[in-house]
Amino acid sequence: MSRLLVLVLALLLPAVPATAAPTGWTVAGPGQVTAKLSLTSGNLTLDVSRQGRTVLKPAPVGLTTTTADLTKDLTFTGRSDRVVIDHYTMPHGKRLQRAARMTEARFGFRNATGRFDLVVRAAADGIAYRYVLPAPATVTAEASAFRVAADSKAWLLPYNAWYEANRVRTTAGEATGDFGYPSLFQNGQDFALLTESDVDGTYAGSRLRRSGDGFQVVLADAQVASTGTTPWRTAIVGDLGTVSTSTLVDDLASPAKFADVSWIKPGKVAWSWLSEHSSPSDFARQKQYVDFAARNGWEYTLVDEGWSAAWVPELIRYARAQGVEILLWLHWSALDTQQERDTVLPRIQQWGAKGVKLDFMESDSQDRYRWYDAVLQKTAELQLMVNFHGSTIPHGLARTWPHVLTMEAVRGAENYPPAANNPVQFFTRNVAGSMDYTPVSLEVGTKEASIAHEVALPVVYESGWTHFADKPEAYERHPQALRYLNQIPTVWDETRLLDGAPDSHAVVARRNGDRWFVGGIATQERTLQAPLGFLGGGRWLVETVRDPATRADVVRDSQVLRNTDTLTVPARRNGGFAAVVCRYRPGLRTCDQPIRQVPKTTLTVGPTGTTDTPPGSAIDVTGTFTNGDKVIRDVRLTATAPEGWSVTGAVVQRRTLAPGESISGRWRLTAGTRVGPVDLPIVATFGDVHVEQAVKAFVPPPTPANGAQVSDLPFMSETNGWGPVERDRSNGENTGGDGAALSIGGVTYAKGLGTHAPSEVSVYLGRGCERLAAKIGLDDETEQPGSVAFQVFGDDKPLYDSGVIRGKGAAVPIDVDVSNVRMLSLRVTDGGDGRNFDHADWAEAALTC
Repeated sequence: MSRLLVLVLALLLPAVPATAAPTGWTVAGPGQVTAKLSLTSGNLTLDVSRQGRTVLKPAPVGLTTTTADLTKDLTFTGRSDRVVIDHYTMPHGKRLQRAARMTEARFGFRNATGRFDLVVRAAADGIAYRYVLPAPATVTAEASAFRVAADSKAWLLPYNAWYEANRVRTTAGEATGDFGYPSLFQNGQDFALLTESDVDGTYAGSRLRRSGDGFQVVLADAQVASTGTTPWRTAIVGDLGTVSTSTLVDDLASPAKFADVSWIKPGKVAWSWLSEHSSPSDFARQKQYVDFAARNGWEYTLVDEGWSAAWVPELIRYARAQGVEILLWLHWSALDTQQERDTVLPRIQQWGAKGVKLDFMESDSQDRYRWYDAVLQKTAELQLMVNFHGSTIPHGLARTWPHVLTMEAVRGAENYPPAANNPVQFFTRNVAGSMDYTPVSLEVGTKEASIAHEVALPVVYESGWTHFADKPEAYERHPQALRYLNQIPTVWDETRLLDGAPDSHAVVARRNGDRWFVGGIATQERTLQAPLGFLGGGRWLVETVRDPATRADVVRDSQVLRNTDTLTVPARRNGGFAAVVCRYRPGLRTCDQPIRQVPKTTLTVGPTGTTDTPPGSAIDVTGTFTNGDKVIRDVRLTATAPEGWSVTGAVVQRRTLAPGESISGRWRLTAGTRVGPVDLPIVATFGDVHVEQAVKAFVPPPTPANGAQVSDLPFMSETNGWGPVERDRSNGENTGGDGAALSIGGVTYAKGLGTHAPSEVSVYLGRGCERLAAKIGLDDETEQPGSVAFQVFGDDKPLYDSGVIRGKGAAVPIDVDVSNVRMLSLRVTDGGDGRNFDHADWAEAALTC
């Protein structure tokens, strides 16, 4: 080409800049989901499509801090791309082995006030984005929002911070108010489940608020002290099967904080609170729940609100000898300080409990997320597993902290939800992570759902710990239902949606090893269908439990089918079915596997009774372990020194122990300086069985000085009807130190004990005191005082009883002879009127010694 021609063409053609700033970018996942980012007039938006169809319309992206408004006048500064490939293993969940592949693009933006990177990930099952600031900042708001077509179906959760409302069925255009995650939308054949992932104490939780024609992300706090990286704003996108079985929330979360997960044990849990609210305070009844769990091979018993430190260690020893582990309930405020976490949790671990149920957090604030971080760090150190109740939703927490076995954040059985609300939970809340619905209410509750519907719930719903809602006798009156429950695991290798819709029904298959479990639930009368194409070739034994004509125990039938068949089960309104499937061989009659039974053994220890052991002195203890009716192997017998104590003496070991054989040992333990009652455990182990009994010892404190106030003495034991016993203040709420000044009949007292009936405090007198003087009465802080009786006991013998004191009034002076008393106990009992305002004070409780 001649130079003249080049010059002519240059004059005729329009000028083109050497580089044109892009205004739109796409991030395509390995599947059919694509995110598109657009910059128009300095405003940034993001939309999502699937197979070319718009699922989420363009919605704002950006955030503001105390020093920058990063929502407008933005310019693009660059893009980098990578592929994120992640393989990890979970100890529980809808699928143990996880493989995630995500396309990630990092976009830079800036304006006159600052800059940020937007990190966008696209996966086969959705998209997510988060903000990364160049330095820590105080975030005041996010512009983040999601927009869906106004006529999209919507299944939304009216927001409260414990996520226990009933979901509502509406449309995106008709929705008003604030909504909790996850929020499900359907536009034609496409579904989008909106939630968040990787939230911790470096940020706050959020919710969705209907605003304009979209749903705005609203932070729980007006200001958030961010490290610079925000949580993932997450949209799980696909057909209903893809959405309901997605692990995207976990895939986006931070990897596990620790590697050794061998101590994390999912399982079934016997639980008494719902069927018998007062039973957690009844030691004998809790032993019956342990016995039931042991008979049926359930791994745990949860002792809910009301347990007593006076007998829980004994219950734990009783349970572990039968192969059952104990979990304990705590109000979150019992652990809201570092000191409490460093004292309460180690004590529970030392008793031998394997986990805790923590309740009533009820906040998405950054401060509460910092509490979650602290509690999870401490429980991980102590190898205590965790169940969060009254909590936020899962947001990948169980990936980061694998000892989180389950979380509530659902209107579960304890709230008696309508059965019609059950299918939608599989498609929404349970997608985000393990869900402690506490299923299988056979006789407790409304009985709206059929027996087969209830039996199907532990399959339809995934939870690392499944807490069963009813009492032992209820299950034993339904033996076929119990037989099926005894076979259900709580760990799954695979999960499939076979059929369903959020409004009407769900049929779910989950695999554990070489067995499949199928659960189906329906809201209206229909024939539930389970296509068996997920099975391999050959013949399969299918055992099904279904409802009889009237509400009663399920009926069981079996058939041999192939993977080309469809299992069909007629279901009544709020009915369902459950099935177990295993590969068939000639002569096979059941898929059931044997229920684990722990061999019977006995362990006797000595000396019996409580022995005074002053600091530095020694006590000799003995133990004899006797086998029952089965050969056991690798037996060890030893004494365990409590914290601060020391032990001498050898471990006794035997490779095998025949039925009826015994081994014995003798050890010397030297007392530490910590005063009070102490258990000296003698422990026998074989396999994974732990058999323990304890010699009771007592490290006495000094005898009180003359004029000593009881509130200044160390408590040898303490129980209280609500919160802790308070020293020199009234009983408040659950946290120590939150009571007001002691006040009876308008008179304020500087010293004394604030309690809530029923209550008991014991202090050591060592037979060195003569009299107890005090002023007793109901505290003025209670607006509706009930009635109580004050009692004084010396070495478990009654010394004084006030009779029932009702209502407010002047303090009653008492003077009690405590001569020759070793252990003094101050008790307050409920007066019997059933009112719950029994704040009782022992004012100016002083000793003459």
